[in-house]
This record gives sequence, C-alpha cells and structure tokens, in this order.
Amino acid sequence: MAKRYLLGFDVGSSSVKASLVDADTGVCAATAFFPETEAPIMAVKAGWAEQDPEMWWTNAKLAFQKIKAEAGAKAEEIKAIGISYQMHGLVCVDKAQKVLRPSIIWCDSRAVPYGEKAFNELGADKCLGHLLNSPGNFTAAKLAWVKENEPELFAKIDKIMLPGDYLAMKLSGTVNTTISGLSEGMMWDFKEKAPAKFLFDYYGFDEKLVADIVPTFSIQSTVSKQAAEELGLQEGTPISYRGGDQPNNALSLNVFNPGEIASTAGTSGVVYGVLGEANYDKKSRVNTFAHVNYTTDLDRLGVLLCINGTGILNAWIRRNVAPEGISYAEMNDMMANIPIGSEGVSIIPFGNGAERVLENREVGCSIHGVNFNKHSKAHLMRAAQEGIVFSFCYGMEIMQQMGMDIRKIHAGKANMFLSEIFRNTLAGVSGATIELYETDGSVGAAKGAGMGCGIYKDHDEAFATLKKLAVIEPDDSKRSQYLAAYTAWKEQLAKI
Repeated sequence: MAKRYLLGFDVGSSSVKASLVDADTGVCAATAFFPETEAPIMAVKAGWAEQDPEMWWTNAKLAFQKIKAEAGAKAEEIKAIGISYQMHGLVCVDKAQKVLRPSIIWCDSRAVPYGEKAFNELGADKCLGHLLNSPGNFTAAKLAWVKENEPELFAKIDKIMLPGDYLAMKLSGTVNTTISGLSEGMMWDFKEKAPAKFLFDYYGFDEKLVADIVPTFSIQSTVSKQAAEELGLQEGTPISYRGGDQPNNALSLNVFNPGEIASTAGTSGVVYGVLGEANYDKKSRVNTFAHVNYTTDLDRLGVLLCINGTGILNAWIRRNVAPEGISYAEMNDMMANIPIGSEGVSIIPFGNGAERVLENREVGCSIHGVNFNKHSKAHLMRAAQEGIVFSFCYGMEIMQQMGMDIRKIHAGKANMFLSEIFRNTLAGVSGATIELYETDGSVGAAKGAGMGCGIYKDHDEAFATLKKLAVIEPDDSKRSQYLAAYTAWKEQLAKI
C-alpha cells in the first residue's frame, strides 16, 4: 500500500518544529526543529518582544527538508498539512502580502495600557460578556499600539494575522484565519458569534483588516505552485488544520470534551480545560478562548490557567538547595521519604514575575514553617513540588467555579510530570485521574490535518494510536493528608 503522510508544523518563539506522521499507523516517521539554537527575539525597548516572520518561514523550510529526507517521503505522499503556533502574536501585511513590520509576539507587554483603557472605558460587563476576557495584552490591543505609534505603517495594512495564519499564507498565497485564532486575539464576540465589531469600533479599526474565517478542521487553502517549488511539496496539497499552541497541545492529548484537562509543567505551567458553555472569570485570573472544536453551534471553550513559577522553581531548588551534581531523579528519590505536607514546610512558588491567577500581583517566592532542628534539604525539595501542585489546584478551583467538572488530567510524560511525587500530589488534591502520554505539538497538528481533510472521521480515530504511558489514580486513603497540606498552603498564601 502506498504511504500516506501528514505534515505538522509548530511555530514556536524558540524554533519551528516539523513532523511527518504516517496517516495509517499514527507513527511519527521523522521530526526536526530549526534553529537548533534558540531563535532570536528582538527587544528594542524593555518589555518589547518581536520576531521576523520571514525567519519562521525559513526555519519551517529547513525543518521540512530534513524530515522529508529522513523519512524518504515523496511530495505526492504528503496528503495534508496542519499548523500549530505561538498564540497572541500580531503579523501585518499589505495588499501584496508583504510583511510590514516584525511580529509583536505573545510575551511583548507594550499593549497592556491599551487593553486596560479599553476594559475601563467599555466596561467589565461588555468586555467579559462578549470577549470572555479583558482586551488585555492580546492581539487587538497590539494593533491599537501600532495604530497610535506607527500611523503611516498602519495605513498600509491590508490584513492582520496570527503567526499560524502567516505560515499558512506563505504555503498557499491565501490569507485566512479561524474563530479560535480570533478569540485568542480578543477579536471574536461570543455573544454575537461574529468578529468583535464593538472592539474594532472602539479602537477605530476597519473590520476588513480581519481575514476570511475558515473552519479549524477543513481544507482551508492549498499549497501554491511557488511554495511547492520552494519546499518540494505537491501543488494543491491541502492545509486543513490550524490551532494556537495551548489548544493544539490539548488536541495532541485528545482533550476535546467538557471536564477534560490538558496540562504541561515545564519552566512555567499550564492547565487548559474544556468548558461546555461560554463563561468567564470576573477577575480575569484565567483566560477563556474558543477551543479547536468550537463552532457557532457548539460551545467548546478552552479555559487557560498559566503559572509562571513551575519548573523554574524546581530547577532553582536543584541549583541552590540540592547537593551539587544531583539529578532530578535523585532529587525525587531523596524527597520520597518525606511525608505529605513536608512536615509543615510550605513554599509559595510565584518567584517568576507577576501571576495572572493572583490578579497580576507579584508576590515572589517564599518559604514558610522551617524548623532548624527538624527540616532538611529534602523537606525543601518536596515542599517546592507540593507548592507548584497547590498553585495548579488554586487555579483549577477558579475553573471549577466557572462550571468545569474536572475528572481527568491529560499530560505528556515530561518535565514535572516525570516526578511521582508531583503526579501523586496533583491527583491527591484534585481528585482527578492523571493520564500520561507520549505526545508532541507538531505531531498533534499533523493529526489535526488528517481530521480536517477527512482521512480521520473524528478525533477518536485520529488519536486511537496515542500512546498512554501511565495512569495515576487518586489515593483515597491519603486524600485527607493532601487536602490538609493544601489548606495550610492556601492559608499561608492568604497572608501575603
């Protein structure tokens, strides 16, 4: 039988990753990323962060050439293309599809005052009721900054895009976007189920700046003759899926239904849960976006909790507290003998900047309850991991208040989820079952493309081969101990 491959791209701020997935077996045939050292981020002023979109295109081509050669894939064997991308960025192009300025990416904070002003002047009820968020520092506010500070350039803009829309444009010559993408930019009105005209009117934007909207899973466009020649693809290959990195991570973990959670715990941590009805947190401590399977007829919302002080705290403990040269696995062994609750030691893990879950307060990291006659390095190690888990659970309580019934947490077996203590504590406090998978964003994007072009009938078929590595059930016999430790942690946080 002839080979059928699906191609997935993941446009990150550090690299662009590409993967080829065998459509029939679900196995990743090849994967690569460029650059192999971290991609540059331009910071002309403090708080700014920009990247040249042309760099993403160059890196996508390099990654694709490598995997195509490694897999020995022929152009005609690649049946569809999916794209995952860094969220909230702004790309501006003119009528000739020429990029007018570097992309203002997700971690650029210059637009904060523009979002805050809109929120105050339009009112919380209007913004939260229609956008499910404050306009904040998202794409629409970034465009407002361009309008005010670069008016001559703004006048030349034909279309605005997110980073994934840009890569799709380079592949196809067609400019379009998705509802999910517009929602993450604060440009989708969930009440009107249409682009957010009231916010565009407030900022003085023409609605024509928004590209045509296509379904997330659909043949959105096809590879152009020029791109086919540049990459070695077949002209007409469908581009059939697009999703921001966090919704796409959830897709990669087969998280589509209300009550399901996708989590990552690297340097920072994310809990992304699916809600079955439009809702929001009145204090904007979590953000709500259209999930990849949201349509105007089906409410599927992704509620995003981000904790800045996650793996970065564990790494700090390893560098500064643990015995020199120790591995993370050896740290986990050392703390395994320490009881749940670390015998009264609590660590507040918010030492990596302002935390949205704390209403953008910057409370720092602090250690509490140390007894010099009883506590050791191992107590601090365990308290750090427990503190990270407790910060996740603190945010998950907000999600539950919004109506989310959290029953299952899906995660990749990586970073903090490699720690048995971390996993057992999260299951113990939340009461949720944790399932660990072998997964990757670019592989997920490839499988999303298979759904969009009709190779897979639904997500269950697309992810039937998703490899489950472990299942962690809550230990009911220890639940009271976990909850007591969490309660003590929350009491400490309330004093700060």
